[in-house]
This record gives sequence, C-alpha cells and structure tokens, in this order.
Amino acid sequence: MEEKQNKDYILPASIIVAAVLISGSIIYLVGGSKNSVGTGGTGQNPAVNDTLKNAGSQDVILGDPKAPVTVIVYGDYQCPFCGRFFSTTEQLVRENYVKSGKVKIVARNFQFLGAESELAGQAASCAKEQSNFWTYHDAIYNAEIKDGKENNGNLNKALFVEIAKNVGLDVNKFTSCYDSGKYADSIKQETQTAAALGVNSTPTIFVNGQIVKGALPYEQFQVLIENALKSGSK
Repeated sequence: MEEKQNKDYILPASIIVAAVLISGSIIYLVGGSKNSVGTGGTGQNPAVNDTLKNAGSQDVILGDPKAPVTVIVYGDYQCPFCGRFFSTTEQLVRENYVKSGKVKIVARNFQFLGAESELAGQAASCAKEQSNFWTYHDAIYNAEIKDGKENNGNLNKALFVEIAKNVGLDVNKFTSCYDSGKYADSIKQETQTAAALGVNSTPTIFVNGQIVKGALPYEQFQVLIENALKSGSK
C-alpha cells in the first residue's frame, strides 16, 4: 500500500448500534476454553452503543477520515483467523475501498489469548506514538502468520524492536515506551470494554455497526460494504 494510505488519523469520539450476525465464518471464541474454535452464527447482538459504529478519539484510522463506511476490526495478534482475515479479505478491502476513499478501517484490541498478545498490543501503541501504527500493526500480523503458533515466545521485545527498526521508528523512543509498560492497562481496558459491549470472539468486525464474526470471505464482506454505501448511513 502506498505511504499515503498508511497515514495515521485520529478523530473525536462519537457513538451506536450493532446489528445482524453473519453466519458461516470461522472465529475464536472467548469462553470456558479461552482458545476454543467455533463458527459464526445467529445469536445475541452486542449492546447498542455507537462505539461499535464510529471511530473514537483514541482510534487510528486507515484511509480517509471522512469515508462514508467505517470498518472496525476487533482482533488478537495471535488469533489465526484474525491473521487470515488480515491477509486476505482486509487486503482486498484496502485495495478496492480504502484507496478510493469509500471505506476507513479502525483496528481495536481484543487481546485475550495471553501475555504475548497484550505485549503486541502495547508495542503497536508505542508505534502509534510515532504516527506509524498501521505499518507496525501489519508487520506484527505478518510475523505471527509466518510463525503460525500461539504463546510460543515469538512475540517478544527482540521482535518488536526489530520491527521498529524495519519500519523506520526512532528505536530509542520506541524501546523506552515499550519498557515503561505505559500501555499495559489501556490494552487490557480496551479488551474489557469490548467484552462489555458484547464482543466475544475474534475477529469481530463492524461495518457501519453491522456485525460480522469471523474471517468472512471477501465476496461476502463486499456485499456488506456495498449495501452500506447504498444506504448512505454514516
């Protein structure tokens, strides 16, 4: 993606509605067995809250902040289906809708798979301080997809610092931020807030507030975007 598309934007908060569950996609469920695998299906909708429709003051936006369709992705950096969605459907959405200014994407933390996930979220937040969240976010997913294993120690300080170097961050500032643990509480809080709103699996995605659970194929996701564009809702 061109550098222009990786620009970080921050918008003031506003608030909404979550809607229909889409069935047939693969997800990671939060429950008695933290890593249990399930399939999406009709069920209870998340709590009605504008947070699930609109970008907030703490969000970093990929694309035009004024894009008519907002896609919010709740993910865990270790979740294999988050990785699948990121590397397939999301890349096509970026190419076909974000670049044209029709869609903006927000990535939010639902780091429930353990300490490595939380540390990855903290590292990405440190990259956000240097206005390079999206490149860093993408690099973490690419590293985890390549590794293919959960909680095996690969998401660690050495990797995070290496990524910082590779994406052109000020490494000293990044390392100082990461070592301070300044974002530990906020990553946990973001995950807890999402759970309170009804998010209980990864990836969970909202297209102008309409819920999608799982690594939905691009063709199905495209229908949701096109419907949102036609409706003119914001």
